[in-house]
Amino acid sequence: MSHPAYGVPRSVTPFASVVLEDNPGPMTLDGTNTWLLRAPGAPGCVVVDPGEEDVPHLERVLAAAGPVEAVLITHHHGDHVGGAEWLARRADAPVRAFDPALCRGSGPLRDGEVLAHAGLSLEVLHTPGHTGDSVCFALEHDGVSAVVTGDTVLGRGTTVIIPPDGKLGEYLDSLRELAGRSGWVLPGHGPELADLAAVAGQYLAHREGRLEQIRVALGVLGAGASAREVVEVVYADVDRGLWPAAELSVMAQLEYLRG
Repeated sequence: MSHPAYGVPRSVTPFASVVLEDNPGPMTLDGTNTWLLRAPGAPGCVVVDPGEEDVPHLERVLAAAGPVEAVLITHHHGDHVGGAEWLARRADAPVRAFDPALCRGSGPLRDGEVLAHAGLSLEVLHTPGHTGDSVCFALEHDGVSAVVTGDTVLGRGTTVIIPPDGKLGEYLDSLRELAGRSGWVLPGHGPELADLAAVAGQYLAHREGRLEQIRVALGVLGAGASAREVVEVVYADVDRGLWPAAELSVMAQLEYLRG
């Protein structure tokens, strides 16, 4: 599915709509997806990942959200959390995240916690890997299920893991957790996807394939090869503009393989 124009709310499920921030880039794809969650007819709203401190975007989010019951954060990167304090102050709403340092007016999220807001029940899933504090939010309403995935699963491409905060072993475990769930993928960047289990399975297969390629490359280059040397072999057919991001992921993969 194609994205809407920047700042124009678009419904994805009966309980989820998205406002796309105008901050496209290599790491943000089309921009940051700010998710608005509410049961049909509920007066309040939950805002997930308000994006950067981009006041025009935040004002559009407020206009679409109406009364905000809570601002939830999937992880600490600025393109997701930068505008949280501004939005929370304007909406007089608490900010909750797994990292206590990001919270305002309420305590940190806990793995397995169930949040009751805007006529919905949202289950908190701690899904470390992209970052240590990454969480997803699973919800179901009237037979439709979805998971807001932040950067753990994207709508297009693959997730960058940046050590030392990002850890491949944790990420693989998180993907296995998501592969056991069904429903829509509501990602932090890129279009929504209809089958979480299938997408998480594809992510796992991709990571395992890359690990095997790196094992082969190390057999040629030597066990002590640098991440850059591995990128030049494994990503030889990839646009060189993407090599810096690839090098970060290879660092995480080498850390995983070297144990």
